[in-house]
Amino acid sequence: MASMEENFPRGGIQKKPTEGKTPNSKLERDNLFDIHHEEQSQKRKRSQRDQGKQKKFKADKTAAAKDNVVNIEPLTIEALCEGMLLLGCIKEVSDYELVISLPNGLSGFVPVTQISDAYSKMLSKQVAQGELLEDLNTLSDMYSPGTLVRCIVTSVEKSADGRRSIKLSINPKKVNKGLNASALTSGMLLSGFVSSVEDHGYLIDIGVSGTHAFLPHQKAQNYIKAVKRGPDLKIGQNLNCVIVEVKNEGRVVRLSVDRSEVAASLATERQNWTLSNLLPGLVVKAQVQKVAPLGIKVSFLSSFTGIVDFMHMDPEKSMNYSPDQVMKACILSIHPTSKVVRLTLRQSFLHPGGSPNQLSNDRMGAVVEDSTVKAFYKQFGAVFELDDGTLAFARLKHLSKTRKSFKPGAFKTGCKHKCRIIDYSLMDEMCIVSLKYQIIEARFLQYQDIHTGDVVQGKVFALKPIGMQVKVTDGIKGLVPSMHLADVILKQPEKKYNIGDEVRCRVLECNPAGKKLILTLKKSLVQSKLPVLFNYEDAKPGLITHGFVVCAREFGCIVKFYNDVKGLVPKNELSSEPISCPDKVFHEGQVVKVMVLKCEPHQERLLLSFRLSSKPAPEDKKECTPKKKQEVKYQIGEVVDVKVLKKKDNGLEVSVLEDEGNVIASIPTVHLSDFVANCKLLWHCLQEGDVLPRVMCLSDKGEHIILSRKSAVISAVQEEQVVRNFSEIQPGMLLTGYVRNVMPFGVFVEFPFGVTGLAPKVSMSDKFVTDTKDHFVVGQTVIAKVMSIDEEKQRVLLNLKVSECSSGDSAAESFALLNQYFKEVKEIRNLLRRTGEPSRAQGLCELVPGKELQLVVQDVKEDGSALFSGSCVTGLTVTATRYHLGDKNIVPGDKTKALVLHVDALTSKVYVSLREELLKRRAKQQLTENSQHPAIVQHIAEEFAIVSFLETGQLAAIPIASHFNDTFRFDSEKLKVGQTISATLKLVKVNDHGVLLAVQGPAKKNVFIRVRNESETALEEMLAAVKHSLSLGDVVTGTVKSVKPTHVTVAIDDKLTGSIHASRILDEVPIGSFPTYTLKAGQKVTARVIGGRDVNTHRYLPITHPHFTRSIPELSIRPSEIEGKVTAMLNLKEDSTLKTLGLYSVGQTVTCFVKKYNILKNWLEVEVTPDIRGRVPHLLLSLNTKVLKHPEKSFKNGQAISATVTGTDVTETNLCLSLTGIQSLEQDTITVGMVTKVTPHIGLTVALPGGKTGKVSIFHLNDTYTENPLGDFKVGKIVRCYILSNENGKIQLSLRQSRLNPKSNSKVGDIEITCIKDVKKGQLVRGYVKSITPSGVFFGVNGKEKHIELSLLPEDTGMPSVLPESLGLPRYDAEEEKREADDRKKREELKLKTKRRRGNSESEQEVKPKKKICPADENDSGIEVYYREEEDDDQQEEAAKKKSKIRKPGEAPRLQVSVGFTWDEDMNAMDIPVLNQKEESSESEEEEDPQSKLKKQTKKEKELEKQKKEKELCKLEAALMDPSRQPQSADDFDRLVLSSPNSSILWLQYMAFHLQATEIEKARAVAERALKTICFREEQEKLNVWVALLNLENMYGTEETLMKVFERAVQYNEPLKVFQHLCDIYANSEKYKQAEELYHTMLKRFRQEKSVWLKYASFLLKQGQTEATHRLLERALKALPTKEHVDVISRFAQLEFRFGDPEHAKALFESTLNSYPKRTDIWSIYMDIMIKYGSQKEVRDIFERVIHLSLAPKKMKFFFKRYLDYEKKFGTTESVLSVKRAALEYVETKSSLADT
Repeated sequence: MASMEENFPRGGIQKKPTEGKTPNSKLERDNLFDIHHEEQSQKRKRSQRDQGKQKKFKADKTAAAKDNVVNIEPLTIEALCEGMLLLGCIKEVSDYELVISLPNGLSGFVPVTQISDAYSKMLSKQVAQGELLEDLNTLSDMYSPGTLVRCIVTSVEKSADGRRSIKLSINPKKVNKGLNASALTSGMLLSGFVSSVEDHGYLIDIGVSGTHAFLPHQKAQNYIKAVKRGPDLKIGQNLNCVIVEVKNEGRVVRLSVDRSEVAASLATERQNWTLSNLLPGLVVKAQVQKVAPLGIKVSFLSSFTGIVDFMHMDPEKSMNYSPDQVMKACILSIHPTSKVVRLTLRQSFLHPGGSPNQLSNDRMGAVVEDSTVKAFYKQFGAVFELDDGTLAFARLKHLSKTRKSFKPGAFKTGCKHKCRIIDYSLMDEMCIVSLKYQIIEARFLQYQDIHTGDVVQGKVFALKPIGMQVKVTDGIKGLVPSMHLADVILKQPEKKYNIGDEVRCRVLECNPAGKKLILTLKKSLVQSKLPVLFNYEDAKPGLITHGFVVCAREFGCIVKFYNDVKGLVPKNELSSEPISCPDKVFHEGQVVKVMVLKCEPHQERLLLSFRLSSKPAPEDKKECTPKKKQEVKYQIGEVVDVKVLKKKDNGLEVSVLEDEGNVIASIPTVHLSDFVANCKLLWHCLQEGDVLPRVMCLSDKGEHIILSRKSAVISAVQEEQVVRNFSEIQPGMLLTGYVRNVMPFGVFVEFPFGVTGLAPKVSMSDKFVTDTKDHFVVGQTVIAKVMSIDEEKQRVLLNLKVSECSSGDSAAESFALLNQYFKEVKEIRNLLRRTGEPSRAQGLCELVPGKELQLVVQDVKEDGSALFSGSCVTGLTVTATRYHLGDKNIVPGDKTKALVLHVDALTSKVYVSLREELLKRRAKQQLTENSQHPAIVQHIAEEFAIVSFLETGQLAAIPIASHFNDTFRFDSEKLKVGQTISATLKLVKVNDHGVLLAVQGPAKKNVFIRVRNESETALEEMLAAVKHSLSLGDVVTGTVKSVKPTHVTVAIDDKLTGSIHASRILDEVPIGSFPTYTLKAGQKVTARVIGGRDVNTHRYLPITHPHFTRSIPELSIRPSEIEGKVTAMLNLKEDSTLKTLGLYSVGQTVTCFVKKYNILKNWLEVEVTPDIRGRVPHLLLSLNTKVLKHPEKSFKNGQAISATVTGTDVTETNLCLSLTGIQSLEQDTITVGMVTKVTPHIGLTVALPGGKTGKVSIFHLNDTYTENPLGDFKVGKIVRCYILSNENGKIQLSLRQSRLNPKSNSKVGDIEITCIKDVKKGQLVRGYVKSITPSGVFFGVNGKEKHIELSLLPEDTGMPSVLPESLGLPRYDAEEEKREADDRKKREELKLKTKRRRGNSESEQEVKPKKKICPADENDSGIEVYYREEEDDDQQEEAAKKKSKIRKPGEAPRLQVSVGFTWDEDMNAMDIPVLNQKEESSESEEEEDPQSKLKKQTKKEKELEKQKKEKELCKLEAALMDPSRQPQSADDFDRLVLSSPNSSILWLQYMAFHLQATEIEKARAVAERALKTICFREEQEKLNVWVALLNLENMYGTEETLMKVFERAVQYNEPLKVFQHLCDIYANSEKYKQAEELYHTMLKRFRQEKSVWLKYASFLLKQGQTEATHRLLERALKALPTKEHVDVISRFAQLEFRFGDPEHAKALFESTLNSYPKRTDIWSIYMDIMIKYGSQKEVRDIFERVIHLSLAPKKMKFFFKRYLDYEKKFGTTESVLSVKRAALEYVETKSSLADT
């Protein structure tokens, strides 16, 4: 070999001896163990200079080889040369390189460009495109430490400080360069890289030119599963491949990466390996040739020899090798020139694809007290045995402090030494130790030893723009950012620090994984004795610590601590004095002492304060007392009157009047008015002591109450058009707020109650926004539309475009603004009158636009404008522009008349005009409202312009903005003085301001740009399904992509995304915590696959499911599940959710996670596990009524709550849960309920937990009866109820306080009367009037039916008489037999008057019972108390009969269906039969009197009874025969529908009958019967029933049941009719959103149907959406055939006239008639409508145009006739005559034409 080397020298290397001297180098990344570069370089130098022996050895190497003297030494860095092949093991992976451990403790690095050609190509592509490529994986995604790789040395570089670094490549083109296509044989083990992914496998780059290597999918499957790096191999991934088959002389090769095949591969003679293509990593059979002290010499593959050094012998066998012994060995390196082959006998390397043993983390840096010397090699170092039996190696230089102090005698075998593990060589499977004292004692050896907050010493070694680099120890370097070089920011740090300076710093952040260390040199932080805050969990309220300011803005300061923990100090916590501009007080980098106020570790939110003591400063004493009061007192939205205390730059300090001035508050200047101009003016005019009425409290945070006087904001709060917190916001809402901040990217808008949103630049204006500051100013009032909300980050995106936020009626809106502006100007004038220097203020107030003044010219300026003075304008600047001087030439001193145009009170300027047309007096015409006039712009102020009408010369003000948000105009759009515009008058009488009010007319068309609709906004990110090979129990690593409240999405690799459910994060979830927020986006996680979710249905799939590989993997990071067995995972083998739900038993407690509160369905949706959802009905959320009133505020998304299982829902897909345990609803317990129905005079129906309902009678609503007992109860009110009884499923409740809080001892005004025994004779009781019959007035005093005789007479009750004299009721003591005929009528009157409780409101009437129970005789005027409880009819009737057989008085009429329940438009006023007062129920008639059964009946009695029964039967038959009789029972209806089965009216009445009794199910059943019974030819009749059924479901059913009925109805009827009916139903029940959606569906389905477009248009117009209607017309014209267009336009116009904008309607008619002037039908319609809606002038104009058309005489006659009729009706005799004349003229011209 040596001779070969001499004969064929390689480039540049002449002789072998020089090899010892080759310049060896290394960058940062050194040789062995980056940490100890210096010592190593010393060793290198020594080994070069002083080891003559070594030099001699190297020089004589060729001779030695010839003499066959074996001198085996470990590999040194000097022995490496370019082109040398090595087996290495990946030690660290960073973004741009791999650090490789090489044999004998060396280490090198592979730059990212040296991986493979395919990977480099993708990198270049990414750099060229400048954006991340999806399929480009980072090195850490593809490589993990511990993987063996084949490398080739590309260079050994030497750096400035004499260190060397080994640069390697693993590119197969370089590693396998010795191979060619013809040399490839099956069984060879090569390293290859994935170069592309194909359908059936992968193309592998093996670096052999002309060869295509292919790896089929099935051969890669096992390997992919084993490495757990996702479902696919990635481009650039390194593989050990075995050649399975070679075709076409090596041009096509098929490979396998199957673990077992690779591990078993062995290099054999058959594979024709030669020295030129031999590769490291091959396993060969080797035979020992010779054993030497430092190793052994072996031969392999029959003819090759190689060496094994002492570090690579098998430690088990140690040195016990004998010549000719055969064993397996693995090639470690091949020298390219000397061809020396090194091998290893260590077991880990003898199976390709394996990886060497790693060192446990805790051993790194450990000090070993006594390690025993195993062997000492005098030129290299010593091998030690450590305390745990493993071997370690210490280099010579690490055995003593200096070379001189080294004593070889101390290292005899068996000697003991103290050492420290400083590194681990993976390729040698040995620890590297050092015996140096300074290393053993060192505080920091590696980055892991440094902790946040440690104070460290270091040396400055570089100054860079980003900061200063400090060397802490040899291997540890840190950065001091420029902000942290000193307590103040240094402009020239180089003056303070020099390279080599010793500095003392403190660790701000340490990230061992990324070898990142951030330090600070701020003295206050380094010397701080306060606790170090380096995580959010430690931030307990009250903690005081040091931090540094990173940002100071108007909202406050952001302060940072250690480990990137940061918090906010809000503005009010910056100081005890209010600070207006924090950025001027605090600077970046300032060290501050702060106190923690509040911390939410899950959300990483931290609230801080600079006010450290909670005690107020002494000067605050006087303010201290009212503070307490004020916290309680002022709610946001409360309106108060205030008095100005003092004026500050940014606003007013005021005191609240009703608190005698104790409470101090402030009104910022921008909040004085909705108008920016008025804000400045008001601030200017207000003086200390002035009173401002009606100011609203805007916020009450901390120190000061902030008030606002913006009328738009105040009215929004008072009309409840506000959101009180984030959860109430819905997209599409219009909200009034004010600009909080203007940034280059958009505008932040704040609303009352503190909700803030962002309007991005694109959504700010309909016009193009160049600079946001041109459009809005801080504090300006705006109306914003909510575009979208981000729940997780609690962000709101807004739209401020006028086209989106205006109501569409720009004239009305702009006039409202103008009106409000002048209202405020009037207030300012009044203020001026009261304050200020009398002369000037009075002068300002007297001057109004339109006033004529006598002035003297003072000066004429160069620009042509003039200044005036006069007695009436002393102290004011009076000016006229050149335009307003007219044609007059004036000189100073001239006297002249001038007209005031505008008075600016802020600058005390008066603008006047001398133009003739304005000064000349004209007769004032009577102007009418809404009339249009041409006008000339005379003066332009900030909020409005002054114009003069051409016809009359009168002045008017027109608004410049049409809307609060309409703030920006391009120069071309701005009004200019002298410009003529059209103005529409809005206010005719001249007001105090001297001007009329008008708006700009339609000449100015507002062209709004079409905006994106809601569906175009960003959709929820959908996870795509990727085919993968994961299976149950696989452990995968991934990066957190996004954190949602109930799940976290994880990127497993570039294509595959998995999901971790909230229940799969912690083993023990604390109730109330948010598990998902423990993870952060970008965090790396290791998780286990526990299932998969189907992409389309999002259902859980079991692993056995055929589609499992196309699902989204569901992962778990619960420690117990990652370590536990797979079977302990979710039981996903079951296919259906049913079985899974069956695992939960009723009463079991589960932990679940809030998904959201469903406002429509009134339940809380929760997730228990990834595949099990649950619902908590509204009433089971809490026993606290406050929580139930606003459930959406009490439960946050993602929060963990504990719930009890109560069962599964109807569809068995969700668990039904309860947060209040299982409700028993037993007698005498207290529960919560929700009022579902209020029945007048009867009581309430209350929904109870668990779907039950209960009844509350009016006697149990309160302890004291009131005038309107049910007035406080509305449907939906949450109440606490006491269960009185629960029998046969009928629950009676009480809301009396004495029942709910027996301990409260509240006064009971009316005691409960439960039975007859509770009433004593002479006792005063009160009750409610029940009914009035001829026999008297019936009162209810309790809920049971017993009859007591009462008296209402004044002499009995001691109160004034209740019953009015006028009724002429007979007195009880009068012996009157006679009845007057009109008594009955009078009683009817009484009936109406006694709907309310009888009794005057001033004096409470008491009702006094007499103990005598008496029968109700016809002419007995006693007044009976009677109350009937509907459910217990039978028992009560029997009891009533026992009490001397009293006739049961009539029951109050039940619910009448015609009220509030419409079946259809055609049947609104259907008469519903009412139960007859005297009718008895059939059951009670059949019942015998139990007492009479006891006695034997005599013959006579039997006879009488028989006759009685006969009579009754006759009566009944006669009644049934009576045609006028209304049906009274279900049987009656059954008879009727049998006789006329096809009458829908009857069926509907039958349904109504059931609905009166609130028996919804029965009504449904009747409808279904009707549909089956009615003949199929009776389509309309059937449709009526379907519509009724839809109505029923809409009112009483759910959205689902309604949709089911609707779908059926569409199948059985004409779909269009059904759609239209449902739309009407929705509209009538005010479900506008559903109606809107349905209309959209109809427009798609029935595009060609004219009626659909028209119906939708009328719907939109009734909603007031005129703009939407205009857009709809355009769509309709595109969709409908051309012949329909004229008709559609005219119909749209008619609708516009009725519901929308008449002006637009006229325009539609006009444009149609311009196109089709001969359409007389359209002319007719236009006339009719104008006669109905227009003015006479307009109608006459139309007639005049029509009669001058050239139409057929017949048609002309028709129009003349109509014109004449109109004039006869509305006109004068002259106008009638003029029509006749016109007709004659027409006839004459026609006849003359005929003659010619």
